[in-house]
Amino acid sequence: MRICIVVISLLLLSAVVVSSATLDDQLAAVLSQHGFTGRIESTLEPRLGRKLDNQLVDLGRLLFFDTAGGLNNDNNCSGCHSPKNGFGDSQSIAIGIDNNGIVGPDRAGPRNQRRTPMVINTAFFPNLMWNSRFASLSLDPFDNSAGFQFPLPEGLTLSYQPHLLVAQAFIPPTERVEVAGFAFPGDNSDIRTEVLRRINNVPEYRKQFGKIFPAVRDGGPITFDMFGLAIAEFEFSLIFADAPIDQFARGQKNALTDEQKRGALLFFGKARCVECHKVSGSSNEMFSDFSQHVIGVPQIAPAVGNVPFDGPAQNEDFGLEQVTGNSLDRYKFRTSPLRNVALQPAFFHNGAFTRLEDAIRHHLDVFASARHYNPGAAGVDSDLMAPMGPIEPVLTRVDPILVTPIALTDDEFQQLVDFVRNALLDRRATPEMLKKQIPKSVPSGFPVLKFQ
Repeated sequence: MRICIVVISLLLLSAVVVSSATLDDQLAAVLSQHGFTGRIESTLEPRLGRKLDNQLVDLGRLLFFDTAGGLNNDNNCSGCHSPKNGFGDSQSIAIGIDNNGIVGPDRAGPRNQRRTPMVINTAFFPNLMWNSRFASLSLDPFDNSAGFQFPLPEGLTLSYQPHLLVAQAFIPPTERVEVAGFAFPGDNSDIRTEVLRRINNVPEYRKQFGKIFPAVRDGGPITFDMFGLAIAEFEFSLIFADAPIDQFARGQKNALTDEQKRGALLFFGKARCVECHKVSGSSNEMFSDFSQHVIGVPQIAPAVGNVPFDGPAQNEDFGLEQVTGNSLDRYKFRTSPLRNVALQPAFFHNGAFTRLEDAIRHHLDVFASARHYNPGAAGVDSDLMAPMGPIEPVLTRVDPILVTPIALTDDEFQQLVDFVRNALLDRRATPEMLKKQIPKSVPSGFPVLKFQ
């Protein structure tokens, strides 16, 4: 009898080993087919053509957390890009100026229009923002040869910058609802001039810029080119793309559990996630095609906001149409990159869902999800439960990729969630780790925002 038990146990163990090996082979083949290497993080400095400048990184970090760059004196980059949320939003829809000085669940103030995306890994993004209005026309953020496109008045004028993030750093200080406020007169150029005046009047900033830029050391002014280089260098340091899926792709087969491997096979196969959340080509293994799609997201809008919404009742967001002026682009939004998505408190362009499970389930049957959507049950804040925008006009435009519902068993659904939540998360980007980036003070003397 004992011999029989031992034999059976060995057979079962052998079956488990074979099953695990089969999973490894299947997933390795799929990743290879999609060109996923798990090595994207190591390409940063070769593509920049240099090593990161740690002095410039730290200077950019101070500017990132300093309201000297925000003429309303109450917000800065960190107010919407919280280090405790992967340098992304702590809200479903961002709160910019006239806030209460808190970054986290208790942040209060008038809303903007959309959820603020995460900053981490943006060095690899070929375009930025929910409507892709900041874009490298070469589809490579490291390549300015085709130009960097921005809405007017900037247009292509920032194309001389070496990277899309350096060019993009020119824009946030000019955004009225984010940091600039409505009191200061003038255009974008006037706002930047005032921001530079404030920074140049801070001795510590002149000292820090002078250590890096000889022109400042010799008595010249801090320029916006220098400002942009500093902000971007800090953002270049926020690369967190060494998740379990990357480690698996590099040969560490035990980096993923068997359930996560099954979830990955669903992601790349039956669940069809990879059709939009791509990893190949210009996606730079970021799990996004960086293209625009209509995916039937329920239309929520704030009771009090700084941005007029679209539609007759001003409770709609027309998305890409706001950039192109083409009504065929209505309700289109960029595919959200999924790396470190577990750090987000909300999902989609307006944070209409606050649980990852609900966001994934929405993709499986967008029509049923959207038509039965309840903002209270979805967990959004009470001030976002104002009369919702109409959903049927959105559903008539749903991308063909999502028209047919996708059927998963309960086990398959849990495997997919496990993969997206845990296998795409770089543990170096957890709140405990990233909160170390928050400075105790900043050169201007403005108070550092309070992070919950």
